Amino acid sequence: MMPPGFEHGRLAVRVGRLLDTYASETGVGVAVGEVGFLIETNPDTVRAPDAGFISKERAEKVGPTRKYWPGAPDLAVEVVSPGDTFHEVQEKALEWLGAGTVAVLLLDPDQQTATVYRGQGDTHVHRVEDTLDLSDAVPGFTVPVARLFT
Repeated sequence: MMPPGFEHGRLAVRVGRLLDTYASETGVGVAVGEVGFLIETNPDTVRAPDAGFISKERAEKVGPTRKYWPGAPDLAVEVVSPGDTFHEVQEKALEWLGAGTVAVLLLDPDQQTATVYRGQGDTHVHRVEDTLDLSDAVPGFTVPVARLFT
């Protein structure tokens, strides 16, 4: 795959930093970026979100690993690239949910929206004036959508 563009990378780092700071300060889990998650075996399927979060309990259960994380993250964050179609983005979100992810956050830099998928038919689009509540995936984590884009 071609590397993502500048804006994609900027947003991925921003949301990753916000998650990492929150996780470090609260001790609720571990934030990661571009980590491979082994979401299926035989045949193996590995996916890597732009950023992700794993709860403290799950991280402690698995322990340190230098390999792909066994399973899905609690939160998967995907930044929409200019060449992505709606169908591709939606399929990615549904694949994460099918693998056990609690919530998928899709950031669209063109529309400046943050869409949260929590299950089939449970999708909410948030605009820059809104505040995201991702507490179901990252305990206690809320963030103004504007902070994700500025």
